[in-house]
Amino acid sequence: MSEHCPTIRICAQDGSILIRDGLSICFYMRRHHREVAQGVMRSLETYLQTFGPEALGWYMDDEGDPQELDEAGWAHIRSRMQESSTLITLSDNPREAGPYRFEYFGKDLENLFFINKPAVCALEFWLPTEFLEERGPARVRELALALAAPLPFNSGHVSLSLNALHQLAGVSAELRQLRLRYPGMDVHELEDLGWHIGTRIRGPHWLTFLGPPVLGELGGVPGLRSRLVSPDISVQPLDAERALVTLGQWPEAGDTTRGHTLPLHREMARVLEPWLYHAPPLRDPVANEDTLRWERRFLD
Repeated sequence: MSEHCPTIRICAQDGSILIRDGLSICFYMRRHHREVAQGVMRSLETYLQTFGPEALGWYMDDEGDPQELDEAGWAHIRSRMQESSTLITLSDNPREAGPYRFEYFGKDLENLFFINKPAVCALEFWLPTEFLEERGPARVRELALALAAPLPFNSGHVSLSLNALHQLAGVSAELRQLRLRYPGMDVHELEDLGWHIGTRIRGPHWLTFLGPPVLGELGGVPGLRSRLVSPDISVQPLDAERALVTLGQWPEAGDTTRGHTLPLHREMARVLEPWLYHAPPLRDPVANEDTLRWERRFLD
């Protein structure tokens, strides 16, 4: 699918995949875990109905070790979803960046630890780009809407992405280079975002889900539509407080080396600029500059 997305596989010496092209579907909810847990499980069930139970065969236990996601494993996951806060990571292969992954950070926002912090409950699904190639963008959009339906999200997004195991040596440096070349391919660590994003918007994506308070501050769907002039950008109301913005028919990676700078993303970025999320400053000035350049890639 080179017209829309490059094929990317960065491997370790043993052949395991550290970084791969894929799609990422994320949602952020400024709600207590207990309020969203049931909806999160419904979204996960939709994902498994789409890809089959074998797509997620492993989970990370409380010590961070991989365990088989058998019947006992699922009982453990359901038990963890009943806790006041939880971290759940499910994948098809715990040793590498595979095509399928589910991650959820659920927080008890009444805990003193989270008071006056912009923390959220955050979840992410990985999809292989082969699903997009074989089924088409309309099917990906349909799936994203189904995953969003039970969630009281403040924001969310769907895009091509550089799916990676960030904790492994050398991965961050590779990602910094790739993300600057391919501005339409998302790169993020869900855990960090869940601590800091609050109700702000993490930039424009192929699909951008907008909810309260930002959509209201934009004047609702009519106000948002009035600010977006391109006929290739659509705004779909989902309910009284939420909407979905779609930038073109297909998700695009872009390529700065070839002058593909994604004009629809740039138009959307200008509209959302007052509400965009900015990561906390980093101690490393070089990394901090790279992050700022990345965050402003559609504005400068």
